[in-house]
Amino acid sequence: MDPIIILNLSLLVLLIFLTAFFVGSEFAVVKVRMSRIDQLISEGNKTAVIAKKLIHDLDYYLSACQLGITVTALGLGWLGKPTVERILYPVFDQFDVPSSISAPLSFIIAFSFVTFLHVVVGELAPKTLAIQYAEKMTLLLARPLYWFGKLMYPLIWTLNGSARLLLRAFGVQPAGHEQAHSEEELKIIMSESFKGGEINQNELLYLNNIFTFDDRDVKDIMVPRIQMITIDQDMGRDEIIRIFDEHQYTRYPVTEKKDKDRTIGFVNVKEMLLRFANGVQSNVTEITHDLIVIHESTSVKEVLLKMQTERVPIALVIDDFGGTAGLVTMEDILEEIVGDIRDEFDGDELAEIQKINETTYHLQGRVLLDELEEQFNVTFENRDDVDTVGGYIQRFNEENSPAFTIKHNSYLLTVLEIENYQVLKVLLELLPEKK
Repeated sequence: MDPIIILNLSLLVLLIFLTAFFVGSEFAVVKVRMSRIDQLISEGNKTAVIAKKLIHDLDYYLSACQLGITVTALGLGWLGKPTVERILYPVFDQFDVPSSISAPLSFIIAFSFVTFLHVVVGELAPKTLAIQYAEKMTLLLARPLYWFGKLMYPLIWTLNGSARLLLRAFGVQPAGHEQAHSEEELKIIMSESFKGGEINQNELLYLNNIFTFDDRDVKDIMVPRIQMITIDQDMGRDEIIRIFDEHQYTRYPVTEKKDKDRTIGFVNVKEMLLRFANGVQSNVTEITHDLIVIHESTSVKEVLLKMQTERVPIALVIDDFGGTAGLVTMEDILEEIVGDIRDEFDGDELAEIQKINETTYHLQGRVLLDELEEQFNVTFENRDDVDTVGGYIQRFNEENSPAFTIKHNSYLLTVLEIENYQVLKVLLELLPEKK
């Protein structure tokens, strides 16, 4: 075979290989996760250190990749047509193909052949590999790309500078490649990760709960005043033990003169029972601990941080007038992220949303309207500043009827249990949509 043809074919293979290298490098450094690179660096991987340099100066090295792709594409176009034509001419001569036909035919064949190799071998295959194996491809290609960028620094700097000047001439300020994602983007990523099997349903639920965590105020999760079980500072031993046995909580607020607006602290059941068992004669106030006092509009996040700082797992919630609005514990806050936490004393405790059948549910009065709207795709009209289903019913139940109902096109709410003016339990029936 003609030595020139062999040389040209070798150069074509080299150019296609270089195109694949630059395309794979471009997609790999964009796709790879910085957290994974940092982990590899901590494990002592030296190539990961170079990969991190590429990612930190992403704009520069993407320009290096584009330069490489452009140059190799031009080289393929320059060498491809004459090389293929040189191979085809002897074949055309053997079959006596006229030059008027062989010239355009050789051009079409050469163009199709080189384009196929460039697109499939040089572009699509390395792009797919880089996306599917971003970490491996980045580590494999990081060193040669890094040194190519160093070698071509003057040219890349000139091209980048020219591009910036051109953009500024049109009033456009070049932007960097952001690595941060918005909350909505992260939610989409989590959803796609769940669909792809990277995270399970519980992990997805926890992550979604964390995003809604900051939006909750303590009034949304507190135990309301009417449901607070307290111990008075003047109570005797037998009455205290009776309350412990009946309710089986770990901590109880302590009041003066049985007035919940005069809560002075809290007691720990374990500490008090230990004193009783040792025969220590003492009143309640001697082992009463200070509790945190917070306003009902305080965010759940702030309360958690305050509890962690002061190492107090219980807080008294007050309203605008300084009266007791309710109580919140560390467990209440953690349940916002991980769901219901049941201990050995919670056997009879019902879930806040209890499924009866596909269209019927029992709800606790303090279930949030936002949660119901999201889960059942319903809309609560004229809700204003009301947050819970119990509060929503109270707004319309002016006569405090124990069997009050609210009917909507898509649901029916019925009061099942009410105490004074507080709705404790509600029946939700989902109605079929009217056509």
